[in-house]
Amino acid sequence: MRIDLHTHSDRSDGTQSPAALVQAAREQGIDVIGVTDHDTTEGWDEAERAAGCHGVGLVRGIEVSCRFAGYGVHLLAYLPDPTYPPLAEELRRILDGRRARLPATLSRLRDLGIDIDVEDVRRVSGETAAMGRPHVADALASLGVVADRGEAFDVFLGPQGPAYVSRYAADLETMIDLVAGAGGVTVLAHPWASRHNHTALDEAGIARLARAGLAGVEVDHEDHSPADRAGLRAIALRLGLLVTGSSDHHGAGKSGHELGCNTTAPDQLDRLVAAAEKAAAAAGRPAPGLLRP
Repeated sequence: MRIDLHTHSDRSDGTQSPAALVQAAREQGIDVIGVTDHDTTEGWDEAERAAGCHGVGLVRGIEVSCRFAGYGVHLLAYLPDPTYPPLAEELRRILDGRRARLPATLSRLRDLGIDIDVEDVRRVSGETAAMGRPHVADALASLGVVADRGEAFDVFLGPQGPAYVSRYAADLETMIDLVAGAGGVTVLAHPWASRHNHTALDEAGIARLARAGLAGVEVDHEDHSPADRAGLRAIALRLGLLVTGSSDHHGAGKSGHELGCNTTAPDQLDRLVAAAEKAAAAAGRPAPGLLRP
């Protein structure tokens, strides 16, 4: 069984609709896919319908923008009840932060002599819940300023770039608790990718998060070297955390992250689903559960 638990549709910064993403998963021989758009559940219903049509298992999730020890961290929230008011409110605050950052980003780009406005971004943003840096990057590429998203982040939009603008992100430990309150489970996304701070997410940091309720670590990811993977796998084993692997697929928006390039072992999916069922029962929430193929 091939299981890819971290992908994005055009409801955040992917380039495929949720239905097209699920269809592509089927064509690539993926048995179970996790649809985990940034800070939103808008794609869940469409993905569910497509999964039923194509016979693909579906794990509904969210990749949530968080902060920990002063650094940006991404948290994968799997199978929570999206109607849980505290979680819904915090996701709204994060999306509002994304929207508020856009005018300032565009202003900084114009100060650099680049002729770009919100309509340029809107033309490339599709059905996203909130336009953000990836859509600005796509707009820059469409205007011929850069070749692709990667160059846009390297030159302008990354944390050290001249057009970078900070925004609101949730406290990581608070979000772990909110997801548990919504009957879901949490997995730390690509913690040792180069864009994150390894010092905060060393074994002591991950152990602290495990005590806060973290269920797992995304180990097998294209942004992790073989040594990173071995180190994270050993930490997860020592802490009793489940291990996931995934593509972090964004369609045409992110090269080198093709569907199924990394996968999750079936026994680890079983652990994730069992943990979610336990969390939903403890919280008394109608969490969505695994849609089986």
